[in-house]
Formats: sequence, C-alpha cells, structure tokens
Amino acid sequence: MNPHAKPVLGMILKGFPRISETFISNEIFLLEQLGFRVHIFSMRRPREAFSHQSIKKIRAPVDYLPETLLAPLPRFLFHNIILAGKRPVVYARALKMAARRFLRTRKSATLKHLFQAGYLVNRLLPGSNVVHLHAHFAHSPTSIALFTARLTGLPFSFTAHAKDIYTSDARQLREKINQARFVITCTEFNRQYLNQLSKESKTPIHRIYHGIDITLFSSPRPGRKVSEPYQLLTVARLTPKKGLATVFKALRCLHDQGVPIKYTLIGDGEDREKVLSLIRELGLDAITKWHGTLPHHEVIKHYQASDLFVIGCEVAESGDRDGIPNVLVESMAMGVPVVATRVSAIPELVSDGRTGVLVEPGQPETMAMAMKQLLTDEGLRQKIIPAARARVEEAFDNRVLITGLADTFKQEDSLTMGNADFSKRGGSHG
Repeated sequence: MNPHAKPVLGMILKGFPRISETFISNEIFLLEQLGFRVHIFSMRRPREAFSHQSIKKIRAPVDYLPETLLAPLPRFLFHNIILAGKRPVVYARALKMAARRFLRTRKSATLKHLFQAGYLVNRLLPGSNVVHLHAHFAHSPTSIALFTARLTGLPFSFTAHAKDIYTSDARQLREKINQARFVITCTEFNRQYLNQLSKESKTPIHRIYHGIDITLFSSPRPGRKVSEPYQLLTVARLTPKKGLATVFKALRCLHDQGVPIKYTLIGDGEDREKVLSLIRELGLDAITKWHGTLPHHEVIKHYQASDLFVIGCEVAESGDRDGIPNVLVESMAMGVPVVATRVSAIPELVSDGRTGVLVEPGQPETMAMAMKQLLTDEGLRQKIIPAARARVEEAFDNRVLITGLADTFKQEDSLTMGNADFSKRGGSHG
C-alpha cells in the first residue's frame, strides 16, 4: 500500500446499488461527506433497471466479485492458488476455518466465500489502501470479510440487520461476532439478541439506527382533512415477513363494512404471483393498484396522496423478520399515520396510540378496526401526526446518526492513520 495515501474503508456488500437498500447507500454517502474514503466490494451487480438519485452522489469506486462458484471457478482457482503460494501458512489456516464452517452447515457457499475472499485479496485489494473491512449483513458479506481478515490480518466489522441475524446458523454467527473488531446493528431488539447469543464474547455490539434523510421527506401531504374514498398505502417487498395477507384481509373487512377505500401497493419480490393472486381471490382488484418497484421520488408522491400507511410485519416460518422498516419512518416523517404490528423492533419507533397504532400480527379484524379508527377519528390523527414526525426527528435523522457510526469507525486506529502497515497485522496485500 502507499504509506502516504489516506486510509480507505472497504465495504463488502451483497449487491450495489440495490433499490431496497438505500440506507446503505445513504450511509456511504454521509461517511464520504465526513471525510472517509470508501471502496465498495459488491457480491452482485445491479438487478434493477434503475437506481435512486442518491447513488450518483457516491464517489467510492466499486469492484464486483464473481457471483457464482462454478462458472468463474478458473478465475477463483488462479487467484487462490497464487495467494496460497505466497502465504501457505495463512491460507492453510483460512482453509481449515472454511472446513470447520462447512462441517457445521454442509453448505457449499462456504467454499465460495473463501474463494471470493482469496480473489478479493489477490486481485482487488492491492493498491486500494484499504485498512479496515466492514460488511453489511451478517451472512454472506460477513463470511467474505471473515475470510479476508484471516488471509490479510486486516481488522473487520459488520452491520447485522434482520433476516441475516435470525436465519443464520447461531454457531456461525457467534464465530463472526467473536472474530470481529466490533458489531453494529440497527435496533435495540437486535442488539439484545446478539449480546445474548455471544454473551462470552468481548466484541462490542453497538445499536445505531439507520434513519432516513429527513430533507427528502419534508413535504407532507397538504394539511386537509381526509375525505372519501380513503387512500391507503403499503410499500414493501413482496415476501412472507411483510404480512401482506393480513393487510389484504383487513382491507376486505373494511370493504365489507362499506368503508370507501382505495389501496396502493408498491414493491416487488419473490412472492409476487402469490400476493397478486390473493388480491384477486379477495375481490380487491377494483380498489387496488400495484406499481411494482418505484424510485424514491415516485414513492414520495404516493406518500403525499395517502391518508394511511399500513403494513402487517410478522415472523416468517424461516425465522425471517423485519427490524424497523424504513418505510414506516418515511411515512411518519411525511405526516402519514401508520398502522403496524408489534413485531421485532417496530415498537422502538411506533408507540401505540401516540405515534401510530400497533396491533398483533396475523389479526386482520383487529387491524381493520385500527385502520378505520385512524381514518375517521380526526382528533386521533391530529394527535399522532405531529408526534410521529417529532419521533423521527428525535431518533431517526441519519445526518445525526452518522456521527455515531463515524465515531465507532474512528475508534479503529487504522482509519485515522495515514501510515498503516499491513505487515504488522499478520499479512500484506502484496
């Protein structure tokens, strides 16, 4: 590495850019604004045909790792064999770790993650001046960070979110926590779970909310009373953990009660056909518009036109669940009252009866009652709307939260030293 160049924070991501992960791109942009140099290493190329405008503000270079195991195997073998020849003892230790992790889960992805790390170390890291690795999501990206750290001696950390925590093998996750310099997670609910999982570990686990760019959500709908037909909105990936079946059944209840409603669904996902079929089966076609995935500026227009935001988050059979969906934060910032469920960390944002209304998951009749109340009780709306906005400003402004994240990174000396020496960390990029 160049001893005179400014040290770089290497970010290992599942994909970049991703429409559903604006909180990560916002984080990178804000870190850059604070003076950090960032280099992005992405496991996947973009899968959407468009990206949010905020992506264009990011200056960090982006390198893409080979995505699969078999097709790029010759490239993997080339770089890993060279690396093993340069550092046989270090590579043998990484291989031993991979074998141990494979025996726990019997997943071939473990070998791919080792090869991706070897490719990253031999092909992409030289000359990058990366002195610290940070992975977003505790599963695959952190596995690559773990192996890369083992191969280079670089320190690593990771941010744990939601699905990656609760669907990961506990033994694998515990090992990552133990090996990491520090861990960040986006809710207090997650932090307590991770602390309990790794209670013997000395690795610090920090809770730092993602937050939103409040300036983007500072134009709420005009201050007027709601009128019929009521405009309801959901923005969500079409996956089981979003509890959309509960939402649809609640809508059917309102419709059967003669409540005039129009419903907009924004989002896409692996359950698309199942979700759209359920809308038809419940006879909600005439009152529902599905828009698929939309860019931020279009979503904001829908917030401005909506009377109520509703989402039915629940714990999926796989254990997958949300933390705090950013769409709830956005809705509250936009002055759109929310009906949500008491799942995971949502109560950290939504206080029932004060900043929104919470119901138990999987109870459409109760949800329908809550929705009707928030649509028709003007006094309750006028109480909740300003309190919800205040809650967002108080605890979910990402321009404030980023300073806590930056301070956490700066505690890692290598990110503040211009003359970091990899050889002192047990390896070099050579």
